[in-house]
Amino acid sequence: MHEPESGLRARLVEVGVELVAREGVQALTLREIARRAGVSHGAPRRYFPTHLELLSAIARHGFGELAQRAGAADDGAASPRDRLTELGRVYLRFALDNRGMYELMFRHDLLESGHLGLRDTSLPLFGRLVELVALTRPDADARLVAGALWANLHGIAQLWGWGSLQLATGADDFAPLLRNALDAHLGREDG
Repeated sequence: MHEPESGLRARLVEVGVELVAREGVQALTLREIARRAGVSHGAPRRYFPTHLELLSAIARHGFGELAQRAGAADDGAASPRDRLTELGRVYLRFALDNRGMYELMFRHDLLESGHLGLRDTSLPLFGRLVELVALTRPDADARLVAGALWANLHGIAQLWGWGSLQLATGADDFAPLLRNALDAHLGREDG
């Protein structure tokens, strides 16, 4: 039975998502994705003319999942600082639970950012971070503070995932590191 065109396209992305979760970014070759999808190695090219486009579609799935988790955690009734804390926690938990996908999502050397609305999927998350920083630090350039905070969170995710921060700090949870990162970029919380 011949699979419908859109079904095969979705299946290729689904196989890529599964593959990156199990084996990491290095396993995401067109040939391996095609093999696991049960199609010829040339079949993905009908839907994704370049490898970058297929990887971008897979990364878009990851950004969508992260955005969904962040949206569910964003309690508009909480203070901006509490919302930033929860957003940081969700971001770090996603990064640590989805290491292969997380790596792919931020490897712009492997992605075609303009393809499939990847920028439209990733930039709103940063925009939300900027909005919350602006509410917390109206005296600062919110985009720059948000960028520095994001870089700090990304570093925590990478170093925690490698086991380096646990070794260096003796911490057994990333929560104190998140709190200190927020204090460093937003100022200490009163009380």
